[in-house]
Amino acid sequence: MGSFRTGARAAAFRCILNLVTCFVLAGIGASHAARAATPDIQALDGTVADATASEVISGSLDSHFTHASFRDSASRGQTFWLRIHSDSPPNTTVIPVLIVHSGMLHKFQVYPAGSGRPLPPAAHIPEFGGARDVAFVLPAGAGTVYVRVEPPGAGYGIPWFSTSTLAKFLGEGASVTRITTLTFGALAAMATAALLMWIVLAERTFLLYFMLISLQALYVAYFSGQGFDWPWLSAAAPLHDFTWNVLAALSGAAACLFVREIADLRRTMPRNYTVFGWLAGAFVLLTFANIIKLIGFEDLINGIGNTLFLGSAVYTLVVAFVAWRRGNRSAGWFLLAWTLMEAFTIVTAARLLLSAGREDEHDRIVYFGLPLSMVAAAILIALGIADRLRDQRRALSEAERHAQIDSLTGVLNRRSLIERLDAACLRARARGLPISLLFIDLDHFKEINDSFGHPAGDACLAAIIPPIQAELRQSDVIGRYGGEEFVVILSSADTAAAHPIAQRILERVAGVRVEGFGQPIALTCSIGVATSDMLGVWGEHLIARADAAVYAAKRSGRNRVQVAVPMAA
Repeated sequence: MGSFRTGARAAAFRCILNLVTCFVLAGIGASHAARAATPDIQALDGTVADATASEVISGSLDSHFTHASFRDSASRGQTFWLRIHSDSPPNTTVIPVLIVHSGMLHKFQVYPAGSGRPLPPAAHIPEFGGARDVAFVLPAGAGTVYVRVEPPGAGYGIPWFSTSTLAKFLGEGASVTRITTLTFGALAAMATAALLMWIVLAERTFLLYFMLISLQALYVAYFSGQGFDWPWLSAAAPLHDFTWNVLAALSGAAACLFVREIADLRRTMPRNYTVFGWLAGAFVLLTFANIIKLIGFEDLINGIGNTLFLGSAVYTLVVAFVAWRRGNRSAGWFLLAWTLMEAFTIVTAARLLLSAGREDEHDRIVYFGLPLSMVAAAILIALGIADRLRDQRRALSEAERHAQIDSLTGVLNRRSLIERLDAACLRARARGLPISLLFIDLDHFKEINDSFGHPAGDACLAAIIPPIQAELRQSDVIGRYGGEEFVVILSSADTAAAHPIAQRILERVAGVRVEGFGQPIALTCSIGVATSDMLGVWGEHLIARADAAVYAAKRSGRNRVQVAVPMAA
């Protein structure tokens, strides 16, 4: 059943109700701005029954044509005749055309006065909501044509007629086709990119975005009528408005699944997460319910569908707003896109209501603003996904950093220190460069804990880090090896470079005073130095040699630097 069946007001009302969760449902058909004039239209008196084409076009029934409205006949689905008169311009540089705006299933035969052969359609332009414009070239000098109109059934709307030129008609059609094609192409490209990213990253959000935007692309193609003329997509032509009704319901399900993912509802609002799951199921049922329309329950299914669309639209708006206010920026992006689509829905419906009966005007909000708003919304949602992934990456990086850092001192923990040392040794050996280690042990640390308490010991460990780091280069690394022991990795440093650094660290630590635990606590440390150029060892063997050197420093009286020397053969 064609959606052109409703009048302009009913179409606008249904447009307001059909607030599809993933994208806007546009208002139904308006005629093109290319229509320059409204011709004089007369309808054949209903008292003349079963008039033949030869009787009508011969002019013998002209006296039975009146300016009475043909709306009743069209609404009841009855075949009727029209006599249309227009002044064809004598200018041979333009081609005059009669434009018929109707549903896709209407049938027309246009006869020039006195001719027994109907005019073939010169061109047609698909319209939103199952409508189309068909142009018939008017013969030069023929000011009167007779039109036989055969509606597909009762309630399929009222055809509109106007005259223009073929050039204007084709130009307007090209602009409408262009914007629809660009919209479909942009949405299809974004959907394809999301699918490829899902294949690479296995991120569920990309798959849901692909489903949402690809359904949106197909919807705009079919609802605009262009898709029925395109290769492959034209296979759905027999389904007519069932095509976009099914796509609307499926996209509603996809949008429900997407919004609960982008707003992270499973973690932040689990009850709403469950509700959106049920709503998605309801939209899937609505998809199959379209089949029931074939046996006469169209009004019931449409009412249920409109209620479901409206309720889910408002619910989505509220939940996305709450999630955004709670700090979910990706939900804020979705809310912005959703508001944009809602706004164009309302404006489109309002314009259709205001223009009801003004059939010679073309509302560009429907044909240009609406498709572009869909693309803009898709871009905003993509930005929301990017924002969400950035937050996830930041949280992961932060978790990795915490896993690598000693919580008390803020330097690397033992595991991360060993990993850094192994990597540094590999680079140094590959480049033929030396590497040095400083093993730093805080002196008398047990006595500090016993005399001042463990909080004081912790404060002392944290206090010696800044003096040590003050002597290090940006490429050097420090980590806590255990207890009061710290290891410094000096890249590309031989014994001659490492010893002065260790000595300066020793002096800086000796100047530290930790206060807040009674008498100020004076600190010293012992440092063992082990270098690959002198010892010929790498990795943890260097740590072992530096550890042995620091014990030698402690045996020698502490607060000193001891360089590890090669073992005797």
